[in-house]
Amino acid sequence: MLITKAPKGTEDLLPQDSYKWQYLEKNFREVCRNFGYKEIRVPTFEHTELFERGVGDTTDVVQKQMYTFLDKGGRSVTLRPEGTASIARSFLQNGLFSQPMPIKTFYDVACFRYENKQKGRLREFHQLGVETFGSKGPSIDAEVIALALTFLKRVGLDDLTVHINSIGCPECRKKYNELLRAFFRPKFNQLCPTCQSRFERNPLRILDCKSEICQELGKGAPVLLDHICGECRDHFEKFKTMLDSMGITYKIDNGIVRGLDYYTKTVFEIISGPFTICGGGRYDGLIEEFGGDPTPAIGFALGIERLLIRLAENGVEIPKSDILDLYMAPLGENAVDFVPKLVYDLRQNGVSVETDHMARGLKAQMKYADKLGCRFTAVVGDNEIENNIVKIKNMETGEQTEMSFDQITAFLKGAQN
Repeated sequence: MLITKAPKGTEDLLPQDSYKWQYLEKNFREVCRNFGYKEIRVPTFEHTELFERGVGDTTDVVQKQMYTFLDKGGRSVTLRPEGTASIARSFLQNGLFSQPMPIKTFYDVACFRYENKQKGRLREFHQLGVETFGSKGPSIDAEVIALALTFLKRVGLDDLTVHINSIGCPECRKKYNELLRAFFRPKFNQLCPTCQSRFERNPLRILDCKSEICQELGKGAPVLLDHICGECRDHFEKFKTMLDSMGITYKIDNGIVRGLDYYTKTVFEIISGPFTICGGGRYDGLIEEFGGDPTPAIGFALGIERLLIRLAENGVEIPKSDILDLYMAPLGENAVDFVPKLVYDLRQNGVSVETDHMARGLKAQMKYADKLGCRFTAVVGDNEIENNIVKIKNMETGEQTEMSFDQITAFLKGAQN
């Protein structure tokens, strides 16, 4: 039987749309380079324990959404549900802690979560993100937000709101968790089964539950920001001062706790319309959780699919970068033999050029060239071959320029500038 439908929650990226992804990826790389971040690439799957320990076994990601299976050796492995844990593992395994700090990385990865398909959220989705290790001061918190904003504005998204919060350190949260348990204890039987299991181990996760019932029950809960320790308070105040000095406006949002257990102190989201486009924060205890020395760290991730939807909703047109320089149409048997070598030489010299492979007539070839969006066309027949001369037509203006074959490369490269 012919399989003609992709698995639920996955989508094909077609040739007519790939330029949009390339545009975002190119701009993200350039912004990261300007901020001093270098690319890191990590495996698509990891040992399951990495995510159970790093992301947190009380989170929705671990409890409900991971693609976990046994490999042929009987080992439990999991398709990457997010990027941070893998990069933290790589930081340790490859001894990046021995290099000058901070270590500043960026990534472009596919991630996998088993959840219902909805607008901008797939089971296989793609993220751009940064992770930086070694700096405990608030200046790096402000820098990663500035990086994200710089990128989003560069690609045309300007209706952005930065929401920030502090969820304190483990010591803050021990005391806060007791307050939460006291708050939810009279409502325990009304909580969903998942949140009941979280009540003793990690009540903070109840505030992040997607159940409408649990969200309603959580209204009026103690505010974490009101109960952070002096050190965390000082970090948050200095962080806000850094944002103020950069001219970055923000809202303090007590509802941000983020959905993963590794976060500490600063957490933030960048919102456009109904979408949380970008989210991140500090995870100062993650490297130690994985067996390394205490290492402060912070990062963010943003979803490519969601970003593309929001750009389209805002009427932002992504420029096409894959327009062909030239379509060369062979006319007659001699040209059919002659043009492939000419096209090959042009391509070797950096010219993007297409020709006929379907034995089309000249009129059909010109229609095809128009559909491809070629900037120039040329017709090569017996006369052109004999006289070593060809007319290059500008498809936008209709102007024709006559030249020898060996002048084509210089002409087209000059037209690119």
